[in-house]
Amino acid sequence: MAAAAGRGSKICLPVHLAIFMWYLFTVWSNCSLQTSDKHPGVRSYGGRWKYLTFINLVMQTVFFGFCVLVDVIHAVLPVKRTRSGTPLILTNIRDFYFTVLAFPVGSFVFASFWTLYTYDRELVYPKFLDEIIPIWLNHALHTVIMPLLLVQMYLQNHKYSTRTKGIFSLALFAALYLSWVLWVHHASGIWVYPIMAHLSPVGLCIFLGGASLTMAPLYLLGEKLNHMMWSTTEEEEKIDDGWNPH
Repeated sequence: MAAAAGRGSKICLPVHLAIFMWYLFTVWSNCSLQTSDKHPGVRSYGGRWKYLTFINLVMQTVFFGFCVLVDVIHAVLPVKRTRSGTPLILTNIRDFYFTVLAFPVGSFVFASFWTLYTYDRELVYPKFLDEIIPIWLNHALHTVIMPLLLVQMYLQNHKYSTRTKGIFSLALFAALYLSWVLWVHHASGIWVYPIMAHLSPVGLCIFLGGASLTMAPLYLLGEKLNHMMWSTTEEEEKIDDGWNPH
């Protein structure tokens, strides 16, 4: 079953380490930005933690750091021990993290940002932010995340939970974040994203509800892509193990 777990342990560790270091650098660059009175964002209530982009950035950093840890453990422990005990638990945690949070939330940040940006950038990323956030960092936060997720999906086969469990867990995350957004507005009077200030109460409910509902299709998209990338490998593994459907 080792072949089905990944494309090769020798390449997984250096790739994961490189991506982890990239995300650490991106987090450091983001936190080092000098804010201005024109955009006090990070100095206002909730700081950077009210933005899903930043939360996702931290989530991706933690995920790939966790991948490095799992790779190192699998490299150190004998193969038999990776199928029982803590290493297997770590692998299951990695898969759950990727399928329920890293891929759906990362792809949501990518898709929602560029959709709104294309329609009217002032609704999500006002032009004056170009003077504060370098173009490369904007792409690091909103663009590069998607190809890196696809690289991870290609490198390792991730075991998906039942759809009920996976989508429920993702819905719980979405509900918690929406509650946080509403609390920030209640406590400080500011909306996390400019588009929310332009919506009526009904429009806001439709917008937030629609945004939340798009999470489920993204979860299913990840499941479909993972199956497409690994279905052939899984069939070959069954044959190697002596399983024959005929």
